[in-house]
Amino acid sequence: MALELIINPFVVKKKPWQMFVAGFIYALIALLLSYLVFQEIAGILMVFLIVIATLPMIYTAIKEEEALELQIKRESKLLKEHAKVLVYLMFLFFGITTALVLAYILLPQSMTDIIFSLQQSAIGNVNSAVQGNVTQFGFFSNIFFNNLKVLFFCLVFSFVYGTGAIFILTWNASVIAVAMGGFIRSQISNAGTVIGNPSLATYFSAATFGLFRYMTHGFFEILAYFVAGLAGGIISIALIKHNLKERRILVDSLNLIFISLGLLLFAAIIEVFITPLLFPI
Repeated sequence: MALELIINPFVVKKKPWQMFVAGFIYALIALLLSYLVFQEIAGILMVFLIVIATLPMIYTAIKEEEALELQIKRESKLLKEHAKVLVYLMFLFFGITTALVLAYILLPQSMTDIIFSLQQSAIGNVNSAVQGNVTQFGFFSNIFFNNLKVLFFCLVFSFVYGTGAIFILTWNASVIAVAMGGFIRSQISNAGTVIGNPSLATYFSAATFGLFRYMTHGFFEILAYFVAGLAGGIISIALIKHNLKERRILVDSLNLIFISLGLLLFAAIIEVFITPLLFPI
């Protein structure tokens, strides 16, 4: 497909920044097409179009990682190779998220309400689910187990579909973009009521505050999902190629799953106990 000309999936580990550009462009094209073609389901169609565009790169990456399982014997060296893939997957995620945040901020609200209606509903459901937990422990357990459910589906989707986790992660990127965009909008609006017309510095300040508020914990959370997705994808491809009997593949996949659980726990601790202290609303 024509979009594959934007980036070569076989050299992307050497130039991970290209994934940011690719994710940014894929997201903008998907947003435009979904709005022009099917406004009623623009939110979910946009996610599907982004997934379709990124599938060749993701599949190539996971297939290469599964091949490395049989070539590299040292687990520490293998984890370093996995880290390279995770870096470019994170660049892809941030490219998609950045494009959607900018779209949410800059496009007219009447347009964003149509495109991101499903994402707005999802945010409302999450907020209503956690509001009942008045204690920090209750809030923490709710956040952690909700994220654990997402991680489980990333693992299962990747195992069943090979690259299935990219759908969940792209959906999460769109939801985070709406949350960040809404927060930045409200900050700019509040500043406008105090100082009048907001300046470029106001936009930059609001965007920076919103970025750190959501990504202080969100970075580790998304990384955990990618690690779990990589583990599921490696197991899936190994099963297809009849390499699942190799002990190294099972050990490495289990290591990735445990790493993802540790990252998820760390992200929940930051979200509940640290983020509110650093970025009070």
